[in-house]
Amino acid sequence: MEDFRFATDLRVRFSETDAQGVVHNAVYLVWFEIARIAYLARFRGGYRGLREEDGVDATTVESHVRYLTPGAFDDEVCVHARVSDVRGARFRFDYVIERTSEPPGVLADGWTTHACVDSRTLRPTRMPAWLADAIREAEAG
Repeated sequence: MEDFRFATDLRVRFSETDAQGVVHNAVYLVWFEIARIAYLARFRGGYRGLREEDGVDATTVESHVRYLTPGAFDDEVCVHARVSDVRGARFRFDYVIERTSEPPGVLADGWTTHACVDSRTLRPTRMPAWLADAIREAEAG
């Protein structure tokens, strides 16, 4: 995961598994969101600050998950995240979910696309320059 400069660790809870004892497919999108919020928390006020200080929300407009290997209860996982394609109001997160407990391996990968909108009117608005700069700097290493 050398192309990813950010990651957050999770442990699969029993409630995240289905009747077959594997991680339910919808959970991967929740884990994407957990990583996305943690990623943004590194910058001025995080997602909450973006909304409260700048009046901007980041609405999810598209998502994709590719399931590779099933996860199970109590697996330790690492969600790798990065931001790419920052353009005006739009940006994209890429993710890789890796099991770090035995047996190690990639469970899933995917992406989400977001649009910045005014939190009151929900009309598209440019990403604040300070956030676009902070993301570029973080991704550059």
